[in-house]
Amino acid sequence: MTAKAWIKLEEDAAMRVTNPGVTPLEEMRKRSGLEFLRDIASGALPLPPIGKTLNFFLVEAEEGRVVFQGTPTFDFYNPIGTVHGGWAATLLDSCMACAIQTTLKKGYGYTTAELKVNMVRPMSDKTGPVRAEGKVIHPGRQVATSEGRLVGPDGKLYAHGTTTCVIFELPKNAIGDWVIE
Repeated sequence: MTAKAWIKLEEDAAMRVTNPGVTPLEEMRKRSGLEFLRDIASGALPLPPIGKTLNFFLVEAEEGRVVFQGTPTFDFYNPIGTVHGGWAATLLDSCMACAIQTTLKKGYGYTTAELKVNMVRPMSDKTGPVRAEGKVIHPGRQVATSEGRLVGPDGKLYAHGTTTCVIFELPKNAIGDWVIE
């Protein structure tokens, strides 16, 4: 896919980000991890607010694999004049953890326990769109691992990483957002 096609996809996604939100826990429990992510990608569920804040969105979700796309802007610069590494780390955390989420049955969730990111090339507001692709390495019952790569449309690698996620049953007695007791 060309950089122009990536930009068009981003423009289309931006039109859907006008009303970001967080899916209620009871709605999450009704879906497998893959169904949940596909419903976000299709617009059936709201796009998470972090995507609007950091200018990235979900592009693809299939069993064991997820792709996010984003474009770094001047708003993400660090004091030395490049895009802050935390931006790349957030995209990689999202794609790697969500790749694990695609393997989860209804009623299960996850959280990142460990994240390792290697920055191999700086980004700027001139970089253009990049994609973060996450793939599951080990889909465990309690602990799962995945890897991710952040690349440009020309295949140029900007960062890569790995993650370990803890898998758990979603709480059944939630009051509000994630309050359990």
